[in-house]
Amino acid sequence: MAKDGTRRGGARPGAGRKPKPLAEKLKEGRRAEAMLQPAELVGVDMPPIREYLTETQRDGTELCTKEIYEDTYRWLRSMKCENFVSRQLVEQYAMTMARWIHCEQTISRLGYIAKHCTTGAPIASPYVKMAMDYSRQGVTIGNEIQQIVKENCPQEVVSNPNDDVMELLLRTRKGN
Repeated sequence: MAKDGTRRGGARPGAGRKPKPLAEKLKEGRRAEAMLQPAELVGVDMPPIREYLTETQRDGTELCTKEIYEDTYRWLRSMKCENFVSRQLVEQYAMTMARWIHCEQTISRLGYIAKHCTTGAPIASPYVKMAMDYSRQGVTIGNEIQQIVKENCPQEVVSNPNDDVMELLLRTRKGN
């Protein structure tokens, strides 16, 4: 506390040694707190996908949210980390990446140029900016999920759900 009575100074947020990932702790033979799970937790195969994630879009298309949601949960289960990542974070990731794919499909269908609503002059398509924003947000959420898995996974992390999303984008473009 400073002389004037205000709380200033002290440790900066994020300062200090970073915690070791769980896989490294286990390699060293140390006991890991994350492996101790409360007895009242009951594992389910996968939480059911909520209805708002699968609603039909205004243009009549269906988002691929369900596939991304299920792929992400399968990946989390294979890493034995499905209990560490919140359901809301997985839903947010699935919705963001599905909207990014939808924007990319719309750009492919309508093009990069649009007509201004009042002047009729050519302008950049608003879907390009939306796709960039969704892509950035999806990468941020994906990295957050990846970090949670990296810190709590008892095995070495080799792949991430972002790899599957790019494959899904390429598959939906072909119409498969």
